[in-house]
Amino acid sequence: PLVFTIAMETGISLVTIGIPLVAGLSVVHGLVPPHPAAMAAVGIFKADVGMTILYSIIVGLPTAIIAGPLFGKWIGSRMHKKVPAEIAEQLVQHKETKDLPGFGNTLFTILLPVILMLIASVANVTLDQTSDASKVLRFIGDPIVALLIATIYSFFSLGYARGFNRDKVLKFANDCLGPVANILLVIGAGGAFNKVLLDSGIGEQIADLAKHSHLSPLLLGWGIAALIRIATGSATVSMMTAAGIVAPIAASMPGTNAELLVLATGAGSLILSHVNDSGFWMIKEYFGMTVKETLMTWTAMETIISVVAFIFILLLNVVL
Repeated sequence: PLVFTIAMETGISLVTIGIPLVAGLSVVHGLVPPHPAAMAAVGIFKADVGMTILYSIIVGLPTAIIAGPLFGKWIGSRMHKKVPAEIAEQLVQHKETKDLPGFGNTLFTILLPVILMLIASVANVTLDQTSDASKVLRFIGDPIVALLIATIYSFFSLGYARGFNRDKVLKFANDCLGPVANILLVIGAGGAFNKVLLDSGIGEQIADLAKHSHLSPLLLGWGIAALIRIATGSATVSMMTAAGIVAPIAASMPGTNAELLVLATGAGSLILSHVNDSGFWMIKEYFGMTVKETLMTWTAMETIISVVAFIFILLLNVVL
């Protein structure tokens, strides 16, 4: 609604405003834990979640800027799209003003699990691993515990503090179960498909070929994820499947950075979103574009993210 309102009020092309928004969302979707697919890849590669988050920020910010505001401004100047009439009619119906939570409170609630996981990673490096402080920080920084703490905190910061009672907060929590169930179903299906491929022996075959080809595990992770993404359309399935295939290869190659491998696999899983991707059709309908226009905007943006992120990952690998 914010994007549509800005486009209506300013007359700027919906593409110019919308592409930066979906670019940021896509970068987080593929690269940044604790997003489900990225978290699953962290577990498969046995990477450190805090360091993965840190590297994803270093890689993700410039990638999102290039694929978002820069590309959005360029393509928006060549393709002027107005807000679809059906959506515009909804936006002109002004609703009563609500008492919304403050920006700082909302931002802290969202970032709390990330902060806890980063603290745990710092503790792993700076503190004695046998000390009580280190054990406590590593416990609260565990991804599941950190997300649980943030969820409970949100009940107070965004619930009770806004005047909602226990029953209302419970209703909010129950309403979230539907979307979460869909995500878990996709994750489960991706894991099952991954297991089928591994049991078929394809993992060992690719691992054997990779050992003799001397290809970088980063390139393998990105390339395999990209191929599965183009074939299936699902970033989540491609990321998890590629991670399952590349993990034994990476384990056999000393010196491979597991955190960067997570990011490379995630970058590959974002490439070339087209007609077999549900996100393609969602963007098409919300922006009121044709299939050709969606290919020129959304598909191009996803491909830019994938390629640019991988370049930054390779540069970061040289530095590390």
